[in-house]
Amino acid sequence: MKMLRIVDPFTLTLVCTVLLASFFPAEGSFVGFFEGLTTAAIALLFFMHGAKLSREAVISGSSHWRLHLWVMCSTFVLFPVLGVLFSWWKPVNVSPELYSGFLYLCILPATVQSAIAFTSIAGGNVAAAICSASASSLLGIFLSPLLVGLVMHVQGASGSLHQVGSIMLQLLVPFVAGHLMRPWIGAWVAKNKKWIGKTDQTSILLVVYSAFSEAVTHGIWHKVGAGSLLFIVVSSIVLLAIVMTVNIFVARRFGFSKADEITIVFCGSKKSLANGIPMANILFPVAAVGMMVLPLMIFHQIQLMVCAGMARRYQRKAAAAGEKQTAAVRT
Repeated sequence: MKMLRIVDPFTLTLVCTVLLASFFPAEGSFVGFFEGLTTAAIALLFFMHGAKLSREAVISGSSHWRLHLWVMCSTFVLFPVLGVLFSWWKPVNVSPELYSGFLYLCILPATVQSAIAFTSIAGGNVAAAICSASASSLLGIFLSPLLVGLVMHVQGASGSLHQVGSIMLQLLVPFVAGHLMRPWIGAWVAKNKKWIGKTDQTSILLVVYSAFSEAVTHGIWHKVGAGSLLFIVVSSIVLLAIVMTVNIFVARRFGFSKADEITIVFCGSKKSLANGIPMANILFPVAAVGMMVLPLMIFHQIQLMVCAGMARRYQRKAAAAGEKQTAAVRT
């Protein structure tokens, strides 16, 4: 299987989109146009996510309840606890909105596609990864806004039942509709994965452009300098290292197999850009979205680079073990 690029083209496109919004932000009548277009694109994104979800794959991996329980704890307990402690500690004097952005990042569900891809590359339990990642993404539609309301209220963010309802309407309803339509469109979706992937990316780019256009008009780059960007990078690396270390320790301490350990590492340590940016667009004031998702965008790239290296390391170890076993059999 081909290795994932360390710097994927989509991340470069994200950077270009931020630059475009910085120099040519949407203003005047274009703001309303992009808001409507973004809402439609997000609905399409989650409709396609629902259509891609295979019920058979979920059922085949659902028996590993201990594994799934820990992945959910890592995603919705360990990460938020670390985020709360970090926001309370505030070790560096940067904008409070950046600390809120990290806390929001910690509340989000796991990724689906990349978590499964890395698990497959590393030789992990792919069926369990499909089940865990899909369950995390679906539960996140409910849990993430509730956690925002419970935890981020202290940080000045808002969360309410009304917002949970908005998220369910804009994200969950299209997701369920797409999944119900799977018997009729599933084959077409499978044949057009590349085109659908472009649709996913386009919807995220639209949200990023709209969010940063509004943020630029409110002076985001006067608040975020080189020092703040370095702070985000270092904090993201430390956060990811802590979570991965805990996941590896738990997997080995409780006797999980190597394949299950790989699944835990890649499903329990990642955060979803595809879910996080649309949710932020609903949960937070438009002017604050750009600052709130900046840590998420940087963390997303760092998790891809680190997980790519980890996947290669697991793969090399498995290959070396296989060669030793073959040599032992021959002798």
